[in-house]
Amino acid sequence: MGEIQVDHARIEKAVHELLAAVGEDPGREGLRDTPSRIARMYEEVLSGRAEDPAKHLEVTFDESHTELVILKEIPFYSMCEHHMLPFMGMAHVAYLPNGHIVGLSKLARVVESFARRLQVQERLTSQIADLLMEKLDAKGVAVLLEATHTCMTMRGVRKPGSVMVTSAIRGIFTKDHAARDEVFTHFYHKHEL
Repeated sequence: MGEIQVDHARIEKAVHELLAAVGEDPGREGLRDTPSRIARMYEEVLSGRAEDPAKHLEVTFDESHTELVILKEIPFYSMCEHHMLPFMGMAHVAYLPNGHIVGLSKLARVVESFARRLQVQERLTSQIADLLMEKLDAKGVAVLLEATHTCMTMRGVRKPGSVMVTSAIRGIFTKDHAARDEVFTHFYHKHEL
C-alpha cells in the first residue's frame, strides 16, 4: 500500500456545508476552525488505510515454543463505516506458534493498523485473524474483540453500556474444542499483576 493523501480542502468544504445544512453558522467563533480540525482528525483516525498491516509481521524469531501466546486487552478505536461514529474496546489475540514468534508490540500494531480505517467490527476481527494466520504460519489463531459502538449508544436504540463481542478462530482452534476452550478461558479470565 502506498501513502493515501487526504484532501483537506475537500473535507473542510464538506464540513462547512454540513454545518450550514444542520442550521449552524460555520462562521461563528466556536465553529470557524472546525472544518480544518475535522480534516486533521479524519487523517489521523483513518490513517490505517495507508498502511499495510503485514509490515508489522515481517520480522519473526525462530523459536521452539509450542504453547499459546496471548496478548489481552489491547485497546483499539475505530470508525463505524455505516454512521462514521467511533467504536472502541479491547482486542484479545492468541496464536499457537509453528516455529516462529513475533514481538508482542507487533500484535498490537496489527490491531491498530486495521482499526484505523472505516470498519465494521466483524471484518476487523477476521482481518486480524487472517493476517496473523498467514504471516506467522501459526498452527492456530484466535481473536476476540469487545467494543462499545457510539452509533448504538448515543443514537438510534440508545443503549449505553451494551458491548458487542466478535470472535474469529483459525487453524487448530476450529477443530480442537479443548484448545479453543483454553484460549477463550484465558481471554475472559482477569489477571491481576
